[in-house]
Amino acid sequence: MQKLLIIAGIVLVLAGLLWPWLSRLGLGRLPGDIVFRGENTQVYFPIVTCLILSALLSFAFWLFNR
Repeated sequence: MQKLLIIAGIVLVLAGLLWPWLSRLGLGRLPGDIVFRGENTQVYFPIVTCLILSALLSFAFWLFNR
């Protein structure tokens, strides 16, 4: 459990440090991400972005467990 918490903390710190460069990748504005805009409301469903992140995280966890 401690190992998992340490790894999660390191990942969060790295994501925070790399945030300016990660925003340039276009995640969140991919084709397949759904946006509904009303007069006073905006609803956003990042479907494709979530699928890509899920695949990357699954691959990373698979590598760690080998």
